[in-house]
Amino acid sequence: MYIVDEEQERKEIIFRYKKLVSILYDKSTAEERLVVRKAFTIARNAHAQARRRTGEPYIYHPLEVARRAAEDLGLGYIAISCALLHDVVEDTEYTLEDIENIFGKKVACIVDGLTKIQDIFDYNTQSIQSENFKKLLISMGDDVRVILLKLCDRLHNMRTLDSMPEKKQLKIASETQFLYVPLAHRLGLYKFKSELEDLATKYINPKAYNTIKEKLQDTQEERQNFIADFCRPIELKLKEKGLNFTISYRVKSITSILGKIEKKNVKFEEIYDIFAIRIILNVPSEIEKESCYSVYSLISSEYEQRKDRFRDWLSKPKSNGYEALHTTVMSPQGKWVEIQIRSQRMDEIAEKGLAAHYKYKEVEEGEVDVNLDSWLSKIRDLLDNPTNSAIDFVNEFKMNIITEEITVFTPKGKSLTLPFGSSVLDFAFNIHTELGLQCIGAKVNYKVVPIDYKLRSADQVEIITSSIAKPEENWLKIVRTPKAIQEIRKYIRSYRENFKSQGEEKLKALFEQNKIEYKQENIAKLQRFTSYESRTDFFYKVYIKEIDGHTVRQCFNKEEKNSSWIFLKNPFKKNKEHETLSDRISQQIQENPEKILLSQNSESLPFKTADCCNPLPGDDIVGLIQDGYIAVHRTSCHKAIDEMSKYGNRIVKAKWRENENITFLAGIKIRGIDRKGLLQELARVISEVWNINMRSLAMESSEGIFEGSVMMYISNAENLNQLMENIKKIDGIESVKRM
Repeated sequence: MYIVDEEQERKEIIFRYKKLVSILYDKSTAEERLVVRKAFTIARNAHAQARRRTGEPYIYHPLEVARRAAEDLGLGYIAISCALLHDVVEDTEYTLEDIENIFGKKVACIVDGLTKIQDIFDYNTQSIQSENFKKLLISMGDDVRVILLKLCDRLHNMRTLDSMPEKKQLKIASETQFLYVPLAHRLGLYKFKSELEDLATKYINPKAYNTIKEKLQDTQEERQNFIADFCRPIELKLKEKGLNFTISYRVKSITSILGKIEKKNVKFEEIYDIFAIRIILNVPSEIEKESCYSVYSLISSEYEQRKDRFRDWLSKPKSNGYEALHTTVMSPQGKWVEIQIRSQRMDEIAEKGLAAHYKYKEVEEGEVDVNLDSWLSKIRDLLDNPTNSAIDFVNEFKMNIITEEITVFTPKGKSLTLPFGSSVLDFAFNIHTELGLQCIGAKVNYKVVPIDYKLRSADQVEIITSSIAKPEENWLKIVRTPKAIQEIRKYIRSYRENFKSQGEEKLKALFEQNKIEYKQENIAKLQRFTSYESRTDFFYKVYIKEIDGHTVRQCFNKEEKNSSWIFLKNPFKKNKEHETLSDRISQQIQENPEKILLSQNSESLPFKTADCCNPLPGDDIVGLIQDGYIAVHRTSCHKAIDEMSKYGNRIVKAKWRENENITFLAGIKIRGIDRKGLLQELARVISEVWNINMRSLAMESSEGIFEGSVMMYISNAENLNQLMENIKKIDGIESVKRM
């Protein structure tokens, strides 16, 4: 409980303000500091009666956002003033016109970019979260400080998220992980990116987060002793060369460690790159690359290198401006160690990202360099596309954030940079729209390949076209560049527009057949039920009979054999011969409804467990309202995170009821080295030691390696995880994964 002490709070507010001014002091004039003071005074008065959910005075928040902008990003007085004012227009009686009259147009524009949208949207067809994000990016096109301040704002909100209700925590954490983490990464803000993604994981996957956090704390002393021993000889050699340097280390973020554990199916103790040594050289910019290569040469002559782990981002920096040499060497203690070599300038850019280029590129605050402007121009193309819904915009923007890229070439040697995983079709559309529309394949390195062929760096591509080719809907599954997606959608939308009137006539007939009044309210209900945001697409699907009488009857609960939706009866059950693992698990959950408890006002809807993540009792779960039912996901499910980041209003609190008498079907995949008696030992551990009822056990062996799957009935996720750990201890077992 927060106890109010107004005098103490007043002193704390003044202390925080003075701390902010001291950070700004060396790079501002008295006149500029006066602007900051004016912004602070207005913000303090405007928020005088407001408090955060933590109980603290609201002014603490804008002061903390301003401090992060000044201290972590090195931004100047205009940005600091905007940080102090960023919630004034939204939450108080001040208007944007007031801000412009007092501080000028530039400050007003930035504050406007940071102010949430106030319009009311139809929550069934629009995402207010996506609309807010789109507005934010529009403002970023005018002044990039908008997004830098928004990241500071988001960071402080994430740090104080404990005080929010669980539903709000999941919404904000999902939005952070889905959009703001990759955005911070794209802008080169490593420090922000790491903390934001860890804070998001803390709420999305709390059990795994706390497990890794505890292990990092338990191994901290051992890690520090190892690093000190490893660095000692390196320091001596660098001093012998007369270099001015500092050596530090950074620990991987909890999220990165967790990702590696899940992706490679290894234990925490088996990850060799939990930390990295950082050698930072204090040298003039004209010799920094030469000095970095010199240090690399010194280290590689003393230690055995892991060749596949060498990365040279000096000769070709990352698209977010990151420059460094990375090498991994074998330590005298028998462990692989990653070493990063960079100059002081490179280190500051790595930590402060975009914000650091103001200092080194001699540009005015708010301007951007050539590389970033190239990226921003792609975002402007998205914003200029009038057919983009907010959801489409966010999805395509997410693709643009991805920094892993490949470079491919035309037959004449012209280079083209594309996102990793791009296809021949992406290449065609990014050369010219007409080339993409008529593409039927390509010659890649003189070999004919189909349109879905994934390109690799250094490929030479010649597009093959046909005048009778035309884009199809499944092309959207092949491409990943925004340009290709936009042009395919534009063509399909134009083509389908020709059939809109016929679709309307067919729908009218379907409504008449089922005695449903043909009015906008009912049309909108069916459109929501079928999940088509575009009216053009909706009526086209009616025209081609993908939306038929059966769909209409389902939507309006008209009687139809085997189509009724009754609470706790699974409407998704399939024929038994096609029943999958996820179907069987879903069926069991439906047959045992006491195992899931949904929040009030949601229990009247049927629910199913999502087949993308198959939650078990003990997993952290969340419900997401769909059309007519609730999908229950693990909170860490990528699909759930995507949905929660866009549709926070659809989140439903869900948790497991305690009932140890109920068991659920679960599956694991096992891989290892085949040997005599292995199968017998595996069956003994599962059936005898753990007293678990196996449904099936299937194994295949080839050239001494076996792979298998086990289906079993188990009460909860904790027991399943313990069983998997025991199976890993069996001699010859290399990996055990949950299905």
